[in-house]
Amino acid sequence: MLFIFDEIFYLMEQSLRETLLFLITTPLYIICIGLEIIISNLHKNERYSKRGFIQNMYIMIINLGIDIGFRGVSLLALNIIFMHHFWQFSNPWIYWVALFLLQDITFYTMHYIDHRVRLFWAVHVTHHSSEEFNFSVGLRSSVFEPLYRFLYFIPMAMMGFHPLDIFFVFSLTQLYGIFIHTQYIRKLGFLEWFMATPSHHRVHHGKNPQYIDRNMGMFLIIWDRLFGTFEPENEKVQYGITKPPASDHPADVIFHEFKNMVNDVKHAPDLKSKLMYIFGPPEWRHHEGGKSQ
Repeated sequence: MLFIFDEIFYLMEQSLRETLLFLITTPLYIICIGLEIIISNLHKNERYSKRGFIQNMYIMIINLGIDIGFRGVSLLALNIIFMHHFWQFSNPWIYWVALFLLQDITFYTMHYIDHRVRLFWAVHVTHHSSEEFNFSVGLRSSVFEPLYRFLYFIPMAMMGFHPLDIFFVFSLTQLYGIFIHTQYIRKLGFLEWFMATPSHHRVHHGKNPQYIDRNMGMFLIIWDRLFGTFEPENEKVQYGITKPPASDHPADVIFHEFKNMVNDVKHAPDLKSKLMYIFGPPEWRHHEGGKSQ
């Protein structure tokens, strides 16, 4: 019975934290996006368009609906695992610092797989298909990611991190990530060495050959430096993807890479090729002996 009351109080505390986070950040986003639109219009540099902004908003709303709707399932699954965790933290500072670092490298891992496995790229591509780069693009999430994201959190729950804390820290890093979607902040000096900055993230959204699949970090860029996926911003960034949707229809924007993948599977000559078109790199083709192109 005491355990149940502890969980209720913890849920209430977590809800308060999430509410405060929402109340603080939402007006800040509105102000930042509004200012960026005004500056863009004054400079006439077309960094915002009505078409792009509407796309970003409806993709955000769909993603948010799926996230909220599936949150209970995610928390239930992680809570079952957390009840059998094998580690107990006694120092709260170590707990939160360790959770932050583990959450950040977990995001890097998920983000890397989203880029290098075609099935997950088909989900993540909605975030990259915009040919604009501004604060509102930061709200343009990977629509179906909430359906599987919690699977990456399982090791943290097993280690003794409460599922509500895992989601809270994930929200914090994601909220930071929105603010690095801008062209108006240039390089940030020594921060460029260890933090993900707007400069790093501009590279990440580039379709220039040398920029593709680079700078996966959300808060820290150290993982990219350690694992060889770092690329500095040098050449002017061309935003978007190499194979954009055929139209602006929402179904095409959200599902176009799924359609391409299904089409490739249908025309694949054998089972191995079919599986590679689903689980191989997005650029993989069965031509020329199955080499990536």
